Amino acid sequence: MLMTIVGIYSLYILLSIYTSVMQIGYVNEAKRKEAVLLSSGEFLKAGNYTVAKEKMSILSSFVDYLIFIAWMGFGISFLGDAIVFQNEALTNIAIVLSFVIVNSLLSLPFSYYEKFVLDKKFGFNKSSLGLFIKDRLISFIMTLLLGSVVVWAVYEIISSFALWWLWSFLFIFVVVIMINMLYPAFRAMFFDKLSPLQDETLDSEIQSLMEKTGFVSSGVFVSDASKRDSRLNAYFGGFGRAKRVVLFDTLIEKLTTKELLAVLGHELGHFAHGDIYKNIALVGAMLFAMFAIFGNLPEDLYLELGIAKEPYVIMILLMLFMPILGFIMMPIMGIVSRANEYAADRMGSKLGGSAGSIELANALQKLVTENKSFPLSHPLYIFFHYTHPPVVERLKELGVDI
Repeated sequence: MLMTIVGIYSLYILLSIYTSVMQIGYVNEAKRKEAVLLSSGEFLKAGNYTVAKEKMSILSSFVDYLIFIAWMGFGISFLGDAIVFQNEALTNIAIVLSFVIVNSLLSLPFSYYEKFVLDKKFGFNKSSLGLFIKDRLISFIMTLLLGSVVVWAVYEIISSFALWWLWSFLFIFVVVIMINMLYPAFRAMFFDKLSPLQDETLDSEIQSLMEKTGFVSSGVFVSDASKRDSRLNAYFGGFGRAKRVVLFDTLIEKLTTKELLAVLGHELGHFAHGDIYKNIALVGAMLFAMFAIFGNLPEDLYLELGIAKEPYVIMILLMLFMPILGFIMMPIMGIVSRANEYAADRMGSKLGGSAGSIELANALQKLVTENKSFPLSHPLYIFFHYTHPPVVERLKELGVDI
């Protein structure tokens, strides 16, 4: 059984690396051809950035595989032997959090390289080293506090119920929903400074747009995202009356009012079509499958690992194998998500009036330029990784002659 598990993980890593290799070859060839959407210089620069990111992804996948082998070979048993308290619940919490912290520390060099080498080279990074450290410390403390509560709850469920995997799934699913609800508030408290939109005319236009779809929010806010990054973005967060519209200050700076409204119209299209609930359902299906699989693993696996079937072992195995199921589910989620994006584009065009499709197309082209997004990708890479259709395809659907 252990060899089967390792074989499945090995296949996942190989497939992940293969898609990256195909993407690198495709982009390297495409970037030397006639530019699409971007100027020749920006087209080449965006291609180089994409290739550099994929090369880093390949190295990261290889390191992840070595870390996986280490955890399966001796890491889990080492933590079990090294961390022992009189209180069993405390022991389980400490072991699982130690696993999470070790993995976080091992991934830190990649985060640093991406932010201060890769993103800085291509003109994205606006963050300082001090801000980077501060963000990581806040994330670390939040992981310890919230993670302790979640791990303790799952430990109690595993220890108390025969169908622990079902009750654990329900609990984690509720936690995921709560995180989505509270994310804007947490981000405002610890990371980005959110301030109410001061442009009364723009605010009025946005409110009018939201009324057309019945979207009720607690306000429109501007995030000072430019202190970390130059990319453009906007998002709707929360549920019910706690929903917020958050605009990156970079987005307001780069887009015209009509283009900005077209982008928000697209996001409102997601709301009108209930896409957030579809996405939650898909995540729920993935979590259910994961808990169902690991709730019924044969005892032989634990014997081969040389460890007892303790709650902390089950939780660590779940986290180790979650990326595999995510990779398997991604094509399904991608197909659904890409269809949702086309539908949201149509809604955004409709809300924008007669010139709505033109304004949305202009906004999409600016997003490509400012975010240095290479507009072309290998079909296999799109299949496994893209939640949004390639911008070229979206523009074609909007009637733009590429």
